[in-house]
Parts: sequence; C-alpha cells; structure tokens
Amino acid sequence: MLHAEAVSLHALARRFGTPCFVYSRAAIETSYRAFAQSLAGRDALICYSVKANSNLSVLAVLARMGAGFDIVSGGELARVLAAGGEACKVIFSGVGKTETEIAAALRAGIRCLNLESEDELERVASVAARLRKRAPIAFRVNPDIDAKTHPYISTGLRSTKFGVPYADATRLYRIASRLRHVEIVGVGCHIGSQMLDAAPLAAAARRIAALAESLSRRGIRLRHIDIGGGMGIRYRNEKPPPVDRFVGRCLRALSGRNETLIVDPGRAIVGNAGLLLTRIEYVKVSGSKRFLIVDAAMNDLLRPALYQAWHEVVPVRKSRGRAVVYDVVGPICESGDFLARRRKLVAKPGDLLAILSAGAYGMVLSSNYNSRPRAAEILVDRRKTHRVRRRERVDQLFADEAVIRL
Repeated sequence: MLHAEAVSLHALARRFGTPCFVYSRAAIETSYRAFAQSLAGRDALICYSVKANSNLSVLAVLARMGAGFDIVSGGELARVLAAGGEACKVIFSGVGKTETEIAAALRAGIRCLNLESEDELERVASVAARLRKRAPIAFRVNPDIDAKTHPYISTGLRSTKFGVPYADATRLYRIASRLRHVEIVGVGCHIGSQMLDAAPLAAAARRIAALAESLSRRGIRLRHIDIGGGMGIRYRNEKPPPVDRFVGRCLRALSGRNETLIVDPGRAIVGNAGLLLTRIEYVKVSGSKRFLIVDAAMNDLLRPALYQAWHEVVPVRKSRGRAVVYDVVGPICESGDFLARRRKLVAKPGDLLAILSAGAYGMVLSSNYNSRPRAAEILVDRRKTHRVRRRERVDQLFADEAVIRL
C-alpha cells in the first residue's frame, strides 16, 4: 500500500475524502536543501516561485528555512506575508502589475520589482513619487535563449510577452538611472520552465553577466543578478541533472561576478513532493475503449489537458487480476477532461489511485468549472497529518452571487 511519509494514502482518503492533494514536508525540505547546499559559499538567495504552489503551509515551511519568494501578483504577496515570509526577500515579477499592486509592494518593503517594459518603469516611478518612496527595480531582460521546453512555458525568446529585449536593456537602465524615485538594484531573466538541460540557463547567465559588466562600465552598479528558475523534474522518464550540477553550470557562467545571485525554483522544490489522490467511480467500456472514471478531473489537475502532460498513475493498493489499458478521465463535461491516457492498470470501482508529481501547478491551476468544489490539501509530516486547506462546499461557490428578482 502506498504511503506519504509514514501515513497510508488509504487512511488519508478515509479521513479527508477524495479528491485531495497530499504534500510531504520532508520532500519539500529536502529539495530546498539541495539548492541551499549547491549555493553554499556564494552570496545567494533562493526565491521560491510562489505560482508553483501557493498553499500557506507550504510557504510557511519554506519561510522557516530562510527562503525568499518570487511572486507575480498582489495576492501572492499577501499570501507570503500571511505565511510569515519576509518582504525584504520578495521579488515581484510579472508583466501586468497594477498601480494598487505596486503600491502594496512598496509599502511592504519588498526587495525588488522586476520590470518588463518601459511603460511599467514609468508607472512604478509615478507610484513611488506619490508614496514618497524610492522603488527598488530590476529589468527582466529577455536573452533570446531557447529553453528547449514546451512552447507554453518557454519564456526567454523574443517572441514571448515576457521581459525587455536584450538590445534595449542598456537604454532602459540609463533612463531608470535618471529617475529620482527609482533605485536600480539588479537585473534578471527567466527563460522557461521544466528545463532538463543546464546549458540554456548557463548561456542566459553568461549574457546577463555581460550586460551587468557593460552597465558597470557606464556607472550603473547592480546588487544582484537573478537567473530565474525553471529546473525540471521527473514526471515519466525524464533525466534532469542533479541540482548541484544544474546550479554549478550557472555559477561557472557567473564566475568573477560579485553580485548576490538569486535563483527562483518552484517546480523543482514542490513538484515531486505532492500527489493527487482520487477514487474510481466507474469502469466504462465503449467499443474498443476502456475508461476509468474518477472523482478528480481537469478542474483539479489541468496540466494533462493544457499541456498534454504526463503524470504517473499508481494504484494505492495492488490488486490481483489482469491489467487492462485505460484512459483515466474525470466527470467534467469536456472531451479534453482526462488525467492520463493509455495506462495499463488492474482496477475496479472504489479503488484509489495516486496521480504523482502533482505538487506543482496542481491546486494553483484548479477551478470551479461545472460548479465543482476545489479539493482539500493535506500536508504530511512524518506520522502527523495536517489539513492545510478545507475542501470547498458547494454553497461557498455562489455565496458572493445574487439572485435578481425580476
């Protein structure tokens, strides 16, 4: 029978119901330590990418370990602060920051706003002037490096919406250096996610280091270089290099630079620390196709429908019998509602399945499509279990709506 740390998944399903996300505290901490150890002896800050998994207890575990945080919204900033994260370790990225979000970040005293356009620089300067503050800024520079990953999560090419062109960076830094309410503190980049080769990230780091040197010669000195994150994990048969080798390539690319190094891992810390636990409702045969219809769906785990992503599906308890090829699908009224295709399993109604590697981009991408309440989240700590998010109730889904009496 499958366990999360020392707790059986069968016991978790009996206590908390299904579907539910289950996270391992030990796995999260082990992954974080791998980054910390790879950066030992270097002035560095690990800014966990909140968008990967923003549960307050997950953030609190990382905050207690000394992590900083990379955020992309005012909501994520509020979550970090509620979980005990330090504002001075927060990097605010993203292409569409509102004036309200910028003001909240400046009032909180975050470490840096990563800017992605000249218009955004003007907006930040205006908000900072109104608040009588100096806004700490860096530009997210697009190094035009192919991360060699899925096109939806490749963000370093000139054709994406992210970052400012490398060729424009010096001009933008010069403009920023003349603004009274702006303080230049760094430079950043992020070229993509689920990278399995360190070479593209190292190439991007070399380009950013060259830019930092060029700016220094012009009298613009930086305090940090943010190389982003994007290190991949194993979902199926991928073979990502160890964290120390991945980070080591980047450290060599930045050899001789004294700026604080910032890295922004997300998936690499939480991806394989979580799973989605679901129960089989029906076994359906339709012609030559066989389906396992489960109580989880694309509203719970969107990655398979969105990216055609692979997640390993494992029975919680092994059953005797002949393995059959099934598509694992949910009850959502969409043909694209699948969690796995062509999986050879021994299964029957009532059996529990664990959908692995669901700790990143699982709950954060979930929705209430078909008026389905979102799943519970459980954090396992050795033999202890903590419900860190209650399962939504149907009445909560329309509590803020009104019926107009016509």
